[in-house]
Amino acid sequence: MRCPKCGSRDDKVIDSRQSRDSSSIRRRRQCLSCGYRFTTYEEIERSDLRVVKRDRTHEPFDRRKLAGSIAKAFEKRSTSLVTLEQVVDEVVHDLETGGREVQSSAIGAKVLEKLRGIDEVAYLRYASVHQHFQDVDEFVDAIHTLGRRVKPNVLQKELFPPETGQGGSRPAAAGREAANKNHGRV
Repeated sequence: MRCPKCGSRDDKVIDSRQSRDSSSIRRRRQCLSCGYRFTTYEEIERSDLRVVKRDRTHEPFDRRKLAGSIAKAFEKRSTSLVTLEQVVDEVVHDLETGGREVQSSAIGAKVLEKLRGIDEVAYLRYASVHQHFQDVDEFVDAIHTLGRRVKPNVLQKELFPPETGQGGSRPAAAGREAANKNHGRV
């Protein structure tokens, strides 16, 4: 490994740790010539995954290209780098388990699926590039589609939580008895 500061090939590993999902190893290194410390990541290289573009050309899958496009969608948004890496990891895992070739449209669809639940603005930014909006009406339609979606509030409890038990729901008489029994208690 070459030192990014002086170019020397002599270094030592100070610390090694696995990533959270155990897909890569983070190594902290120190150059023996100049003492500069730097970080490297070791991961399995998947050279067999190929992307089929819209014009039917093939190219090797590039994780950095995917990460860059997702980061561009989240530009100037309050989303952590951990979240961005998690999205990239999930998409790459889905692609690697799917086969040797993947359509570029399938990659875009997977990314949009992940972004929709995280940040709607990032979703619209990515969709505007991926879906090739030709005019403002298509963009407005995408915004209206997002607006029709039910957005659960994590802080608010459900008014009628789904009941679990044998048979899925309890009889009305049993429900009234329970309500009378717990009268005045919340």
